[in-house]
Amino acid sequence: MYNQMVAQAELSETEIDRVFHALATATRRDILRRTIAEEQSVSTLAGDYDMSFAAVQKHVAVLEAAGLIIKRAEGRERLVRANPEMIARARALLARYEELWRARISRLDDLLAESNEGV
Repeated sequence: MYNQMVAQAELSETEIDRVFHALATATRRDILRRTIAEEQSVSTLAGDYDMSFAAVQKHVAVLEAAGLIIKRAEGRERLVRANPEMIARARALLARYEELWRARISRLDDLLAESNEGV
């Protein structure tokens, strides 16, 4: 039986590429970590990095394009917060990879045990 909830949670190939690209840079991982803890303005984020405001804005844009953060306007400020839904979807993807590798290791263990029985 096809599980509709699983289908909705799966990421497309494009989404997977965007998520992994976004997480490939330490600055973006740090921005994501900070916005998980609390919503922050782009200005506040930029003040904590040794780079230009424009560079931080680009990092935020990559995270936003991946769906990992949500940006909203409040007056003249742009506030960003982590998107728990996309983080959960990315986590589910990684869990499926983990299951795949655990199953492979388990099969390898079984094969090794079988070959040792004949010794």
